Amino acid sequence: MDIIEPLVKIVFIFLITLTTVAYLVLVERRVSAFIQNRIGPNRVGPAGLLQPVADIVKLFLKEDIVPKAANKFVHSLAPLISLVVAMTTFAVIPFGNSIHLFGRDIKLMIADVNVGILYILALSSLGVYGITLSGWSSNNKYSLLGGLRSSAQMISYELSMGLSIIGVLMIAGTLRLDKIVESQAQGMWYFWRTPISFITFVIASFAETNRLPFDLPEAEPELVGGYHTEYSGMKFGLFFLAEYANMITASAIIVTLYLGGWQLPFVGHIGLPDLAVSLLQIAAFGVKVGLVLLFFIVIRWTIPRFRYDQLMNIGWKVMLPLALANILITGVALLW
Repeated sequence: MDIIEPLVKIVFIFLITLTTVAYLVLVERRVSAFIQNRIGPNRVGPAGLLQPVADIVKLFLKEDIVPKAANKFVHSLAPLISLVVAMTTFAVIPFGNSIHLFGRDIKLMIADVNVGILYILALSSLGVYGITLSGWSSNNKYSLLGGLRSSAQMISYELSMGLSIIGVLMIAGTLRLDKIVESQAQGMWYFWRTPISFITFVIASFAETNRLPFDLPEAEPELVGGYHTEYSGMKFGLFFLAEYANMITASAIIVTLYLGGWQLPFVGHIGLPDLAVSLLQIAAFGVKVGLVLLFFIVIRWTIPRFRYDQLMNIGWKVMLPLALANILITGVALLW
């Protein structure tokens, strides 16, 4: 039973993530069409709802082309690294408090570890290897430049991301993500208690997920597609899957740290059965993550891409000092 429970959670999260990724692409295409006064995909299935299925079938059937001079092993390994890192980061994120089933209380997170934040930061720092190795192994100058850009960008913004979280940890007094969520009960969410931390973390998340306006590693007008220029078929699809899985994970972390996680104010005081409360908490977490994902999508189709020097200036001259100042301000406020 001790093995079955985490396996069921892993399968559940895996299936939910894959389904969400597939339809997140459709949502992004429809939202971008709305913003640009277009129609968007609406032909495959009712209202275009089967378009993600058609896209997946197309990717599976496309020919896998590998450049003759490429390092074939690393070329195949790189998208797997990106996907595995993106999927395993979700293991420590609580998507609910607990649920009572089969006569036992089941915690709604895959791995209940006491250093959840450190686990997330450690894994997110590994994500750069997939992109950098894909650029190097392709033996293409555009791909190599995209990989180098990605490594410099992620190093720059991971510093700000890690420092911005410290303000939350100082207030919560723990590294456990479930305890951080519990400390935000009664609407005392951290996004307004530490607004500087929230803003810097959200901006760093955009850079970490390579989303506009920070998609310099794949900037089409400059690098033809960047690190995945020489990828086709399902290998390209794995990079696509990893990007959207990273978006979901980043949104879940933002919700957990700053938007109360699965907390739903006053739901425990209206006399509902425990099972109904647990389901409402899971639904609240899902709605919050969905709204953050919508914010990611709208920003992509609203703000133009930064130049590379602007990207570096924001990371080192704006974000890093702000994150350090937030630690100082939070410390002073706690002492006061």
